[in-house]
Amino acid sequence: MGKLLRKVTGRAVGRYRAMGIQMVISLSFTAVAIVGMVFMGMSLFLRFSTTTYELMEDNSQRVLAQVNMNLDGYLRRMMRVSDTLYYRIIKNTDLEESSLESGMSLLYEENRESIVSIAVFDEKGRLVSAAPLSELKPDAELRDSGWFQAAIKKMENFHFSTPHVQNLFQEQDARYRWVVSLSSQVQLTRGGATETGVLLVDMSFGGIEQICRDVQLSNGGYLYLIDGSGELIYHPRQQLIYAGLLEENNRAAAGYSDGSHRESFQGRERQVTVKTVGYTGWKLVGVVPMEDLEADSHQMVLFGLSLLLFSIFLMAFLNFRISAHISDPIRRLEQSIKELEAGRDNVEIEERGCYEVQHLSRSIRSMVSTMHHLMDDIVQQEAQKRRSELEVLQSQINPHFLYNTLDSVIWMTEAGRYDEAIQMVTSLARLFRISISRGSSIITLADELEHARHYMNIQQIRYKNRFTTEITAEPGTEGLYTLKLIVQPILENAIYHGMSAAEDEGVISVRAYRRGDDLFIDVEDNGLGMRPEVAEQLLEEHRPAINTKGSGIGVRNVHQRIQLTFGRQYGLTIQSEPDEGTLVRIHLPALDEEASRPYRKEAGS
Repeated sequence: MGKLLRKVTGRAVGRYRAMGIQMVISLSFTAVAIVGMVFMGMSLFLRFSTTTYELMEDNSQRVLAQVNMNLDGYLRRMMRVSDTLYYRIIKNTDLEESSLESGMSLLYEENRESIVSIAVFDEKGRLVSAAPLSELKPDAELRDSGWFQAAIKKMENFHFSTPHVQNLFQEQDARYRWVVSLSSQVQLTRGGATETGVLLVDMSFGGIEQICRDVQLSNGGYLYLIDGSGELIYHPRQQLIYAGLLEENNRAAAGYSDGSHRESFQGRERQVTVKTVGYTGWKLVGVVPMEDLEADSHQMVLFGLSLLLFSIFLMAFLNFRISAHISDPIRRLEQSIKELEAGRDNVEIEERGCYEVQHLSRSIRSMVSTMHHLMDDIVQQEAQKRRSELEVLQSQINPHFLYNTLDSVIWMTEAGRYDEAIQMVTSLARLFRISISRGSSIITLADELEHARHYMNIQQIRYKNRFTTEITAEPGTEGLYTLKLIVQPILENAIYHGMSAAEDEGVISVRAYRRGDDLFIDVEDNGLGMRPEVAEQLLEEHRPAINTKGSGIGVRNVHQRIQLTFGRQYGLTIQSEPDEGTLVRIHLPALDEEASRPYRKEAGS
């Protein structure tokens, strides 16, 4: 796993390093913006969820507080009715002397909208007085009723029962109503003696139902009322629960303390808020399902994701445009530098972008200008150096040839061989006239070959015709231009090293021909020759020079002059075998008059 992670990281780093500055800026800005927006979005979402839950919790508590206040007021009114009946009527009445019916009827009539019935019983469950009904059912067993037992056992306390159908009294229309019984223990006076009794006030369940029914909680929530043991007093779907078609978590809610709680019931998450009703032990329970809140959260998430994607797209577009504005001058500057590296002249370097880029552009422009001046100076220095080297090479003609020729002329004159002396002096004069060539190192091939003929005429007279010479040129080549004094040194080398020790009559041939854009001059002799490896070493640059008896210019001198003038793709090649002779091939560019002008100007300068 670690190896795979390092591999993926290495690839990512490699791709990042290969990116351009525009892409780096765009991706960096976009990544930072995305991280910031995601962090902000998550913070806002969490804050929104927390705030929504807190608002929903606060709303439930406010609603339950209001319901509790209304319900508490309603119950207090019923308790005041009970206290009024007890302290103003029952305590002031002796049952042996008078009845409770008138006072109870009057009190009932004042509160008949909230009270179903009022009754007083003795401790054995016998009816003492009641309003508005006064006749019990024959089978009524009061002593077994929960409200009766609670009142007998708890002195000076009120007991509120769960909702039930009150069917103690006989009614002509046989109507039985749902009531909540408020029972308390009272002291009855009979003949001056006191006895224990039970006061029963049946409150109409409709009053409690009306208080709880119209309550609205968030997200379709509802409210129900239970007693201290968890028995339902009110529920909006109470009938369904009693019929077993619906369930409620009322038993668990009875154990909750006041406040908000989270619970999971039948696979559904709910917020449960509990509020205890004073004096009764009842609990108001508000239930808010969390599915709607989660659905709202999901919609919020989808909306947030849509907004995030749109923001990312917009941010990426803006970052791309901004990065393009920043990187475009740098990219143009880079392109200009690449053109400079490719050798292009007159490259325009724009001064655009921020201050730093403009300053860099000006610095590069100044540097390029300085480089051009330096390169021009170097080119001039190299040209001067090359001219100097050519002049040095051309000046290396050994004066022995001139001295020997003049001695031969003097000897021939003294011997009376005037014709040969005249011929030698004439050839020598023409040879030096071509050698001078008005100071130019570039001459026509015809002049170069004529120079070679005059040289060979002098040498044949000196060597008494021990060898013959053949000089030919392919038609159309004599008008081409070549470097002067390149054939004579090779002929001189052929005479001294090829013909001097030859036993048979020697033959030296010079042949000029053209092949495409190249001019070739072959100098071949049938002399002693040499081994191929020796022939290859003759042109090596660092090989020590070989002294000759002739002019001293040598083959390597010619080779270096050609490469200095025309380039290293030109020059000499030597082919030789022992006892088979030697072939020296001069390779030159085929230059007409127009093509030779730059070289002639350079030589003239």
